[in-house]
Order: sequence, then structure tokens, then C-alpha cells
Amino acid sequence: MVTKAAIQEFLAQRKIAIIGVSRDTKQFANIVYRLLKERGYTVYPVNPYAENVEGDRCYPSAKVLPEKVDSAVIMLPPEKVLAVLSDIADVGINYVWIQRHSETEQSIQFCKDHNIKVVYGECIIMFLEPVAFPHRFHRWIKKVSGGFSKEN
Repeated sequence: MVTKAAIQEFLAQRKIAIIGVSRDTKQFANIVYRLLKERGYTVYPVNPYAENVEGDRCYPSAKVLPEKVDSAVIMLPPEKVLAVLSDIADVGINYVWIQRHSETEQSIQFCKDHNIKVVYGECIIMFLEPVAFPHRFHRWIKKVSGGFSKEN
């Protein structure tokens, strides 16, 4: 189970690669990309099939980002995550958020084996302050239902 402390530690990282953004601005990964930018994060879109995303230069992989980033959000089909994690490990990204429904046991284990701090099984939007409805409500439900570890 992911702790609140792990989520807070991830969100304390200010340079983030968003892996899985789309040329389609309506996609969920793009919503996350915009929200992180709005909240002052330095974000880099990563998609091997797009040159530009949301008006910003897009990068084909974490290996070619213009500077070292602290963390990465992965929003891909589960079967594509391990390949991306290999790139992340190679460039020394230490924090990963594998968006809910993208994680697999193998991807979580890969992170642990490579000393990458990983958040998984959660929606990042539930934790980007200020949290808007309905995500604020979802977070409250998770809290009162005991969905977080008691660890801080």
C-alpha cells in the first residue's frame, strides 16, 4: 500500500516527465500535464510519436530530455510500462508515479529492484493541491475508508 508520505515526497519533486501525453488534448495524460504546469512544476512531455504537445516540444523518451528531471508520471497501457521504466532507471530518475491502472506487479517490482521510489494505484489528480471536485471527494472517501497506510 502506498503511504501519504510517499505521495508527498513524490509531489515535492519539481521537475517531472509526463510519459504518455497525447497529441489529443482531451486525453487524461494531457489533463495531468496541464495541471502540473498550472501548479508551477517544470514538466516535459514524453511521447515517441509526437513532436509537440500542448504547444510544447515533446521528447521521444526520458533518455533525451534537455535536463535531469526528478520524477516521472507514467500514463501508458500496462504492457508498455516496463520498457519505459528501463529508460527511467538508465537516466537516474528516482521517483515514479505509475498512474492507476497502468501498474503491474512486474513494474512495481522493477522499481523496487532499481531503488526507484514508486507511487502506484492512485490518481495523481487527487493529490494536486488545490484539489477540485470530484477528486477532493474521492480523496476524502479514501481517507475515511482507511485506504491509506497508517505510516507517515
